[in-house]
Amino acid sequence: MKGKFITFEGGEGVGKTTQLKLIREYLSKNGVDAVFLREPGGNAISEKIRAIILDRANEGMCGICEAMLYSAARAQLCEEVIRPALESGKLVVCDRFIDSTFAYQGVARGLGAEKIDVLNSLACGDITPDLTIFLDLPPRLAFERKGGADVNDRLEQEGMNFHIKVYEGYKLAAARNADRIVEIDCSSEAAATHERIVDVLIERGILER
Repeated sequence: MKGKFITFEGGEGVGKTTQLKLIREYLSKNGVDAVFLREPGGNAISEKIRAIILDRANEGMCGICEAMLYSAARAQLCEEVIRPALESGKLVVCDRFIDSTFAYQGVARGLGAEKIDVLNSLACGDITPDLTIFLDLPPRLAFERKGGADVNDRLEQEGMNFHIKVYEGYKLAAARNADRIVEIDCSSEAAATHERIVDVLIERGILER
């Protein structure tokens, strides 16, 4: 595929929204045509699946159901949006992707790597991020900075033990995919984190200096 695909990962409250906003502004300023997406979501069908996943009324959802819903949303996003954009040579930037499912469902929900790898393979086919930025911040610090969990988000309400497992899952994902995932300490000011991200994108050949 002619385009490049980068993903941003991290637990709740690490500052992904801020960093994605800053990178969008940077790319626009430098004349880089990019498609920005979020997971789950990014198209009409996947956004409907997102609403089901995050709805607090669905507290009884089991782990495998949750993982399969994420994968269904991802399959539609890959087919409808990501693949055409990459084939046309565009830069695609996605807020969460396969590593979220590994961390949240594979590790925190206890489904294991094998099931998640199968689901991700079915959903994505040959689409793999060229680079993944993991915003590294332990969950206690992240929620403190965020000001607590969102009362309307089912996953944010899972409790600290769950989010610690998610964090451990991300660290394991980074170890499994050291060539693709770059860990960036985001405990400092947002501007410093942004500068480091831009440096990594240039170092990896995604952007030109």
